[in-house]
Amino acid sequence: MKKVFFGSAFVLLTIVALSSCKKDYTCTCSVTNGQPGDIPSVTKTTIKNTTKKNAKSVCGSGSLTVGSLTTTCTLD
Repeated sequence: MKKVFFGSAFVLLTIVALSSCKKDYTCTCSVTNGQPGDIPSVTKTTIKNTTKKNAKSVCGSGSLTVGSLTTTCTLD
């Protein structure tokens, strides 16, 4: 009986340890035009029910520069 209990406990702990934690993350993006005195436009987007690694990837893909416009996104 002890072997069955400890075997089951080991399997359960392994599953819990290897599973990823999914939750909601907030991505904040700031858009500037590179002009002196420019006030950046800031937007926040919620990335729902995902892992931190995936949220970083999605949020980071929003950062870019086109001409004088610069968009910078960071995961909060």
